Amino acid sequence: MKKKTLFEPGDLVKSFTGQYGLVISTKTLSEIKDKVKQGRRPGHFFAAGCADNIDYLLQVPVFFDDGTYDIMKPVTIKKTIEDTENNKSRLEKMLETM
Repeated sequence: MKKKTLFEPGDLVKSFTGQYGLVISTKTLSEIKDKVKQGRRPGHFFAAGCADNIDYLLQVPVFFDDGTYDIMKPVTIKKTIEDTENNKSRLEKMLETM
Protein backbone atom coordinates (compact mmCIF):
# COMPACT_ATOMS: atom_id res chain seq x y z
CA MET A 1 0.00 0.00 0.00
CA LYS A 2 1.41 3.37 -1.03
CA LYS A 3 1.79 6.11 1.55
CA LYS A 4 -0.26 9.25 0.88
CA THR A 5 1.80 12.39 0.25
CA LEU A 6 1.17 15.91 -0.98
CA PHE A 7 4.55 16.37 -2.66
CA GLU A 8 7.06 14.12 -4.42
CA PRO A 9 10.82 14.60 -4.79
CA GLY A 10 11.41 16.53 -8.00
CA ASP A 11 8.30 18.73 -7.74
CA LEU A 12 8.84 22.41 -8.47
CA VAL A 13 7.26 24.55 -5.75
CA LYS A 14 6.85 28.22 -4.99
CA SER A 15 6.80 29.66 -1.48
CA PHE A 16 4.27 32.30 -0.47
CA THR A 17 7.13 34.83 -0.58
CA GLY A 18 7.66 34.05 -4.29
CA GLN A 19 10.83 31.93 -4.18
CA TYR A 20 11.09 28.86 -6.37
CA GLY A 21 12.28 25.61 -4.88
CA LEU A 22 12.71 21.95 -5.69
CA VAL A 23 11.35 19.23 -3.41
CA ILE A 24 14.28 16.93 -2.63
CA SER A 25 14.54 13.35 -1.46
CA THR A 26 15.67 12.40 2.03
CA LYS A 27 18.88 10.98 0.52
CA THR A 28 19.66 14.29 -1.21
CA LEU A 29 18.84 16.17 1.99
CA SER A 30 21.32 14.11 3.98
CA GLU A 31 23.98 14.68 1.30
CA ILE A 32 23.64 18.47 1.20
CA LYS A 33 22.86 19.15 4.87
CA ASP A 34 26.52 19.71 5.79
CA LYS A 35 27.34 21.67 2.62
CA VAL A 36 24.35 24.01 2.36
CA LYS A 37 22.99 26.49 4.88
CA GLN A 38 19.44 26.17 6.20
CA GLY A 39 17.45 29.24 5.17
CA ARG A 40 14.99 29.52 8.07
CA ARG A 41 12.56 31.39 5.83
CA PRO A 42 8.96 32.15 6.79
CA GLY A 43 6.91 28.96 6.75
CA HIS A 44 9.66 26.52 7.70
CA PHE A 45 8.73 23.68 10.02
CA PHE A 46 9.80 24.26 13.60
CA ALA A 47 9.01 22.22 16.70
CA ALA A 48 11.35 22.65 19.67
CA GLY A 49 12.99 19.39 20.64
CA CYS A 50 11.56 17.46 17.69
CA ALA A 51 13.76 15.73 15.17
CA ASP A 52 12.94 16.07 11.49
CA ASN A 53 10.46 13.45 10.30
CA ILE A 54 10.35 13.88 6.53
CA ASP A 55 7.01 12.49 5.39
CA TYR A 56 6.11 14.84 2.46
CA LEU A 57 2.77 15.39 4.19
CA LEU A 58 3.64 17.61 7.18
CA GLN A 59 7.34 18.19 6.56
CA VAL A 60 8.65 18.79 3.05
CA PRO A 61 12.39 19.26 2.32
CA VAL A 62 12.89 21.99 -0.29
CA PHE A 63 16.07 23.30 -1.94
CA PHE A 64 15.57 26.96 -2.90
CA ASP A 65 17.02 29.07 -5.71
CA ASP A 66 19.14 31.13 -3.29
CA GLY A 67 21.23 28.02 -2.52
CA THR A 68 19.66 27.18 0.85
CA TYR A 69 17.31 24.44 2.00
CA ASP A 70 14.44 24.28 4.47
CA ILE A 71 12.01 21.78 5.87
CA MET A 72 8.75 23.50 4.95
CA LYS A 73 5.15 23.22 6.08
CA PRO A 74 3.00 22.22 3.10
CA VAL A 75 0.58 25.12 3.60
CA THR A 76 3.36 27.62 2.85
CA ILE A 77 4.37 26.13 -0.52
CA LYS A 78 2.44 25.15 -3.61
CA LYS A 79 3.24 23.13 -6.70
CA THR A 80 3.77 25.25 -9.75
CA ILE A 81 3.88 24.57 -13.45
CA GLU A 82 4.73 28.07 -14.63
CA ASP A 83 8.23 28.30 -16.11
CA THR A 84 8.77 24.75 -14.97
CA GLU A 85 11.62 23.70 -17.25
CA ASN A 86 13.78 26.78 -16.78
CA ASN A 87 13.62 26.91 -12.97
CA LYS A 88 13.62 23.17 -12.42
CA SER A 89 16.67 22.55 -14.61
CA ARG A 90 18.55 25.43 -12.95
CA LEU A 91 17.82 24.06 -9.48
CA GLU A 92 18.81 20.53 -10.50
CA LYS A 93 22.13 21.84 -11.86
CA MET A 94 22.76 23.71 -8.60
CA LEU A 95 22.17 20.48 -6.66
CA GLU A 96 24.53 18.51 -8.90
CA THR A 97 27.39 20.91 -8.19
CA MET A 98 26.98 20.52 -4.41
